Amino acid sequence: MSKKTPWLNIIGIGDSGLDSLTPIARSALDSADIIFGGKRHLKFLGEDTRDLQNWSSPFADSIERMLSYRGKSVAVLATGDPLWYGAGSTLSKAIPSEEIRFYPSPSAYSLAAARMGWAIEDTACLTVHGRKLENINPSITPDAQLLILCHNGDTPAKVADLLNDRGFGDSELTALSHLGGTTEVTCKGKATNWKHIDLPNLTTLAVRCVAGVEAIILPTTPGLPDDAFEHDGKLTKREIRAATLAALSPLPGQYLWDVGAGCGSIAIEWCRATNRATASAVETNQDRLASIRTNALAFGTPDLDIINGHAPDALSALTQPDAIFIGGGLSTDGMVEACWDALSRHGRLVANAVTIEGETRLIQAQESYGGELARFSISRAEAVGSFQGWRPMMPVTQWRVIKT
Repeated sequence: MSKKTPWLNIIGIGDSGLDSLTPIARSALDSADIIFGGKRHLKFLGEDTRDLQNWSSPFADSIERMLSYRGKSVAVLATGDPLWYGAGSTLSKAIPSEEIRFYPSPSAYSLAAARMGWAIEDTACLTVHGRKLENINPSITPDAQLLILCHNGDTPAKVADLLNDRGFGDSELTALSHLGGTTEVTCKGKATNWKHIDLPNLTTLAVRCVAGVEAIILPTTPGLPDDAFEHDGKLTKREIRAATLAALSPLPGQYLWDVGAGCGSIAIEWCRATNRATASAVETNQDRLASIRTNALAFGTPDLDIINGHAPDALSALTQPDAIFIGGGLSTDGMVEACWDALSRHGRLVANAVTIEGETRLIQAQESYGGELARFSISRAEAVGSFQGWRPMMPVTQWRVIKT
């Protein structure tokens, strides 16, 4: 059998078991010699005498095992739509698409949206299955509709606690368990009075967010309030931060180095700005590293890569970035050169300076690599006795360049 001939059939199955399969999906399953799946999936096959194989832990071991059967007839049973936070998403990255055929069933999102009467295009579809709960923080906004794949039966209670902490206690929660199966069950309530009850692990949580008077509302547009971050003063101020993120130009799936990260505000806002954006925050000060960790959780970027190390030496082990921000250590020997050499084609490099020495280094960098220089002078109104007056902040010089 040619490697380009589909030998792997990835079949989405619902909670009603084999009855949820279309005739063509059932035919693909019936013709398989080897079948992979979770224990719950394989139970649907009853006393099947074929080669049934459970997933390994870690999952990567399963992929290696599966590839050893390349050329044979192999089926995978996965929940619902395998390409929506399912096994199919992982397998499609390891196996060429021409070797796979997918047979999706309705996803948990589709089934939950149908029960709620929600249009999916107006709903944020999230998962905390095997992921940190704080990932949902950016999606908690007034009147938002969320569908959350739960990690286990305790997840709805944890989400309720999170909503209460954010001032969204009036949010309406609907736990939908075993959707489409004979044991389907629904549990409703508000976050403020949600009871820690035993729910099945196979649960999708629907949330209609309702903001209270003191709700913490954090948009994903750059320039969050300075006092929202835990910091020791080493923080790119709000107005400059917004301009810096605009120059860095976050794009979906791209990766940033935040060098001399301070409290991590640039890296965190980069990750919040668009889908699948990732970042590494490089810092040496232990107190600031602790602040980065605290801020990453609070702002819903718990997967931020936090590097305890001195740049530029610490940069050599990192993946090539699409963008780099130099917020600290600008005058360190070789810093600008190392960042420029590492930057990918079409990558953006932005550096800010408030000292004369730092500004001098930016002028030299602009002469060597091109780009443009800009200076920001920001004043904020503050009390002057019983009146108000403008108090200027330190001017910031910015160098920004695109590598072509």
